Amino acid sequence: MKVVFQHLTKKFASRSGGAKKEVIAVNDFDYEIPDGTLVGLLGPSGCGKSTTLNLICGLIEPTEGRIFFGEDDVTDVPCEKRGVGMVFQNYALYPHLTVKQNIIFPLQNLKGKDKLTKAEMEEKALRAASLVQIENLMDRKPSELSGGQQQRVAIARALVKMPRILLLDEPLSNLDARLRLQTREEISRIQRQTGITTVFVTHDQEEAMSISDIIVVMKDGVIQQTGKPQDVYDEPKNLFVAKFLGTPPINTFDGEVKNGSLYIGDEAVLTVSGVADGKVVAGIRPEGFIPKADGHFTCALSQVEVMGRDITVVAKHPAAHNPTVRAIVSSDNLSAINGEKVSFDLKENKVFLFAPDSGERLF
Repeated sequence: MKVVFQHLTKKFASRSGGAKKEVIAVNDFDYEIPDGTLVGLLGPSGCGKSTTLNLICGLIEPTEGRIFFGEDDVTDVPCEKRGVGMVFQNYALYPHLTVKQNIIFPLQNLKGKDKLTKAEMEEKALRAASLVQIENLMDRKPSELSGGQQQRVAIARALVKMPRILLLDEPLSNLDARLRLQTREEISRIQRQTGITTVFVTHDQEEAMSISDIIVVMKDGVIQQTGKPQDVYDEPKNLFVAKFLGTPPINTFDGEVKNGSLYIGDEAVLTVSGVADGKVVAGIRPEGFIPKADGHFTCALSQVEVMGRDITVVAKHPAAHNPTVRAIVSSDNLSAINGEKVSFDLKENKVFLFAPDSGERLF
């Protein structure tokens, strides 16, 4: 089921009062989520991603714009009639009910021709539990489950009615690192197995990039960029997207283009073409550095962090925007990095130039 947003806007009245002080949580959101895809809504806290999820679900009404499920306009359709399954950040399980009773609960509210017998409800509950591999926990209460198991119960409850759209609102934020990795793999597997169009909200770019078919990067309620995760990472449209995606984050510097060369400080670090002379912000991905004794870019060496397969060179540069510059290189270079300074050549496809005022990418 594809989901289409037509110029969707949501405004909230300010607590201070007055129309001029309205808070725009989602601003002219115009996008189509393809059928059967897992889409990651990604952005910092307050960017409007959870509000967008609530608009899809019908928990809140848009100020402007329309929402379509396929060809059906659901903008004015009540939440319970949209055929949406939602998993919340805090699981929202009923503590006095067993796992089976929690999963069955949405089926008990079906009326008329959709009403199910007890046997049919139990069969559907077992099928949903099997999808998330908790069929052996059906008689336990939520208090007897781990955080990861509770999250699986919440997902099974959302899947039991086989919704047209599955919505996940930061479902992994309460889990430890190992469980988070395991559960996001499970979410990806379940989505592929069921083929349900899924919208996954997170502020963690690693989570979004690892399991999403498409990511939508948001800031202040506005879509900044959409696309396949690797494409967005490799070709950021602006400085915000470049900074938001990547761990460690991109290194940024005050730079200047002169006569076809990029200068950072007094060094001509890279030949660039098609960019007019002038001040720029230069972004260099951590993996974009090549250690070289006579490299064109020199930094003051602070320390080397050994990570096994790779090493992180931590350095300083007077033109850098952050206190430290982080370069990820092969551990084969460990013996060659010593002394007070370290020199690099740069990988051209890992260097991006942005306008200092607008932050837009300079191609």
